[in-house]
Amino acid sequence: MAWRTMDVCEQWVRFVIAASRVGSSFSALCLEFWISRPTGYLWLERYRSGGVASIAEVSRRPLSSPTRTAERIEQRIVALRGERPDWGARKLAVLLEREGILLPAATVHRILLRHGLVRVEDQHRQALKRFEREQPNQLWQMDFKSPKGWDKPLGPLAVIDDATRHAIALDGTWTTRAEAVQERLTAAFIDCGLPDAMLMDHGTPWWNTKAAAG
Repeated sequence: MAWRTMDVCEQWVRFVIAASRVGSSFSALCLEFWISRPTGYLWLERYRSGGVASIAEVSRRPLSSPTRTAERIEQRIVALRGERPDWGARKLAVLLEREGILLPAATVHRILLRHGLVRVEDQHRQALKRFEREQPNQLWQMDFKSPKGWDKPLGPLAVIDDATRHAIALDGTWTTRAEAVQERLTAAFIDCGLPDAMLMDHGTPWWNTKAAAG
């Protein structure tokens, strides 16, 4: 069972019970419970010396925290998150600023974490390095650009090579219909060859829920 989904004390109890069984692999258990071997031995020693109650670790939190965000502000952040569950810390910080509450997005994120309001997949920082393909034609990225500045309801079709960032196509098809896209892609394949793969989002030009394979 994953560490994040369990109460900490329950996690300790499950570990020491499992570690006390004959034949258990201590290293494998530590890996399964996401703890180091020294920590595992500490929990096990506490359990053997005083039972389950002895493994409850004394909190390291200070008695006072003068720089902690005021409770009313924390509750406001919780309320805003409830109103907009898909919004992250940066967007919520903008709403707070409009209300006269200036908080860094990092602080808002920590408060959301403290209240268990951050999805598991959003709890880690995004990678700072873009994982691009090494060679041309390994991956093309395709999408319709914004119509801003084009005086059209739809922007041009853009096809970019992931490795070189070369604009293979930037053409005004002015429609998302398959025929127009197919015509431009056919020309791109003739000019540049076939890519190993293509990457698109789940927008309506590329994704059809009525088709057998999407």
